[in-house]
Amino acid sequence: MSRPPNAERWSLTKPAPTADKQAPFPIIADKSDFMGIRIESVSAMSAFVQAAELRSFKLAGQQFGLSSSAIGKTIARLEDQLGVRLFHRSTRAINLTHEGEMFLDRCRSVLCELEAAEAELANSTGAPRGRLRVGVPVTSDLFTPLFGDFMLRYPEIELDLDYNDRFVDVIDDGFDAVIRSGEPSDSRLMHVKLGDFTSRLVAAPDYLERTGVPRTAADLVNHRLLHHRFTDTGKLGDWGPAVPEGTALPVALASTSFVSLIHLAEAGCGIASLPYFAVADQLKSGSLREVLPGAEKRTRAFRLLWPRSKFPLPKVSAFVKFMTETVKSKLHEGAG
Repeated sequence: MSRPPNAERWSLTKPAPTADKQAPFPIIADKSDFMGIRIESVSAMSAFVQAAELRSFKLAGQQFGLSSSAIGKTIARLEDQLGVRLFHRSTRAINLTHEGEMFLDRCRSVLCELEAAEAELANSTGAPRGRLRVGVPVTSDLFTPLFGDFMLRYPEIELDLDYNDRFVDVIDDGFDAVIRSGEPSDSRLMHVKLGDFTSRLVAAPDYLERTGVPRTAADLVNHRLLHHRFTDTGKLGDWGPAVPEGTALPVALASTSFVSLIHLAEAGCGIASLPYFAVADQLKSGSLREVLPGAEKRTRAFRLLWPRSKFPLPKVSAFVKFMTETVKSKLHEGAG
């Protein structure tokens, strides 16, 4: 592996000075004379980079489980050591100074080299291990059984699952990977298509007995409709190509959770448009019936996204490979 510029001055093998008990980050590196600054820790450098990229001490602190005050004090110590100001501060935002921009470039270079070294060492030690934080859509039980299989195959990986239907920033929110539908738009991320799925219009048998079974899409305007609302945009999900564009569908209820829509549909509260894999068991058991089964259906895709890196950690590579193989198989089984 190539060494970073001035590697001898960034050596982590020299004896470290005594740690400051008040410092929020451990001291693991010796002095550097770059710009006259004494870098107290690689972790502090990471805090500076996070604060610079997020333009927020609060958001940077969330990445480390620290308060914005702790991050601010760490940055202040760096500024004292430099003898220059790294950030322009206001009550609303922080912005890098010219000196801060210079220092940010050097810190990124050093941290990138350290990440590459960590990845190379991890790849050389064999089994994938460590904490793996994954963002997962709240979509019934499609993924949960697969995670159990993954845990059995990779017992040294600690899965940290965040079930949510909100928009997340994979990098800024600290995820190793996320599973989402839709088209990827972040150039900082790698992605792979896991598989396609379609939606179904469903309702409880007793609801259809009370109100009558819709025969055409136009009949939906006379029914109680349960809509999915996207958390990030606030918009309602569309009901597929069977519903003519511009049709004003009634809204009996809107929810950001597919799980709640399934329960409400089973309770006879109305008709819902839901992914097939999320209601496959209910359709088989008869607690829900498909409405307009012959209607044209729109196909969507699930994708797995993870931060772009020259040296992906083994735990990430193992998860990508496992999910690519198993989710495609699961979606194929439930294609309906």
